[in-house]
Amino acid sequence: MKDFKKSISKSISSITNIDEENIYEYIEIPPDNKMGDYAFPCFKLAKDLKKAPQIIAQEIKASFDNIKDNTDIEKVEVVGGYLNFFVNKVEYIKSVMTEIYEKKEMYGSSGEGNGKTALIEYSSPNIAKPFHIGHLRSTVIGGALYNIYKFMGYNVVGINHLGDWGIQFAKVMAGMSMWKEEYNFEEDAIGEILKLYVRFSNEEKEKPEFTEMARQWHIKLENGDEEAVRLWSWIRQTSLDEFNKTYKLLNSKFDSNNGEAFYNDKMQAIVDELQDKNLLVESEGAKVVMLDQYDMPPCIIVTSAGTSIYATRDLAALKYRINTYDFDKLVYVVGGEQQLHFKQIFKVMALMGYEDYVKKCEHIYFGLVVDKNGEKIGSRKGNSVSLDEIINQAISKSLAIIEEKNPSLPNKEEIAKDVGVGAVIFNDLCNNRIKDEIFDWDMMLNFNGETGPYVQFMYVRTRSILNKANLEFNDIKNIDFSLLQEEETFEMIKHISNFEGTLTNALNKNEPSILTRYIINLAQLYSSFYSKHTVMCEQPNLQKARLLLTKQVGDVIKKGMEILGINCPEKM
Repeated sequence: MKDFKKSISKSISSITNIDEENIYEYIEIPPDNKMGDYAFPCFKLAKDLKKAPQIIAQEIKASFDNIKDNTDIEKVEVVGGYLNFFVNKVEYIKSVMTEIYEKKEMYGSSGEGNGKTALIEYSSPNIAKPFHIGHLRSTVIGGALYNIYKFMGYNVVGINHLGDWGIQFAKVMAGMSMWKEEYNFEEDAIGEILKLYVRFSNEEKEKPEFTEMARQWHIKLENGDEEAVRLWSWIRQTSLDEFNKTYKLLNSKFDSNNGEAFYNDKMQAIVDELQDKNLLVESEGAKVVMLDQYDMPPCIIVTSAGTSIYATRDLAALKYRINTYDFDKLVYVVGGEQQLHFKQIFKVMALMGYEDYVKKCEHIYFGLVVDKNGEKIGSRKGNSVSLDEIINQAISKSLAIIEEKNPSLPNKEEIAKDVGVGAVIFNDLCNNRIKDEIFDWDMMLNFNGETGPYVQFMYVRTRSILNKANLEFNDIKNIDFSLLQEEETFEMIKHISNFEGTLTNALNKNEPSILTRYIINLAQLYSSFYSKHTVMCEQPNLQKARLLLTKQVGDVIKKGMEILGINCPEKM
């Protein structure tokens, strides 16, 4: 669309002889539309022009009024030291709606990531356990970021850094060597594996020989024993198969499932490099990198038992990613309890000489999942809650609502799935990621609140109107944009015009809730527009203009929800 800020900055620059780019940077959008569509704070020029901001504003306005060729601005007002600009509405509306029409599916994409690579590490559950509620946030936040980066032009690599190495899996293998025949792995493989692990751990408390048995299986695995590797591979693949069912529901995509095990043969090189660079020191039998001068505890690289640790594997993973992808950004979507861990990892890598890459890394952390009383879900009973159970409940509750409100709706089960899963994802992404997510069924599945179902319903409303009109927009040359100047209509068009800006902001801050709030506001603006203005009206030209606007609102809602990982059904 035409850049009205650029038009304003160009005019101010011609009047003041101040650099146009500096002026552009300071142009704002007023909090109240009665104050104009754009505003410029003249106190930014007071030092250069050696005048009071109010005087500068009056002088620029007087000159601005004499610029005859600026048809983009309808009028300019002075309020204190501010210049408030009111755009030519018809030009603005035509510019926005023409761009949406021309760019179609790519409307909102800046292409700023073209030629760049972004790595997103997210989800990363431990194998041999059901996918629990605790991994929901990493999965959907990471999934939304994956889509945002992709849509903005980046070559994106989604990494599922599986927790697939450690003594806990040796315990499962030891248990299977004794009790395999007692469990039905055909019916619920992950559930049975978990039961076996719990049984082994409980019996281990009374039988010290079990600890040694698990240790021996771990050694066999690390040494490449054929049976140990076969069992471990089966556990890993079985877990991944189960996870992929959930990922499919959540529209999550991964390009790499390289977990901790993948870096086993790459850790010694990290230890050697740290040693060669004189960064490793002995401390109570362990090998560590001292970080006290950076107000951090030592980063343990090799334990006193001679084994690797999370830090070793994450350092090896980061070095591998540097060598393999030569990335421009690397985002770790991992819980807030790992903040110190990542600060240590980044600092150690910087000390190793990789500071340029460390600057491209960011730990994107998030709050907990809590119930409406503020308690961590599952914590009262000390158990984890299966994410599959949560999703299935959401789908069942959605189906019950559809059965009550629209029992004759075709494809009810598929629509209930879109609504239920969408409600779970939207609820997670609705608020700032560092805040705890409140899990409340009544709130999540409300068709009238700031929820996924509400947004989906507003999209369905746009589709219903368009289906009724049965009108194709093969071109928009005959659209009379001057008919769309009502206050509610213009505010909605201004909001649509900020889709790209919203996505840019969400990307720069790695904050999907910025997009979620934008979509909610757009749905609410359309609801307000719809309640005051009849789309299928008796004036053909007005009807056609409003139908095009309705289509474009629906398209932006659908694209925004798609980026969040949510499907919008065509009927509800």
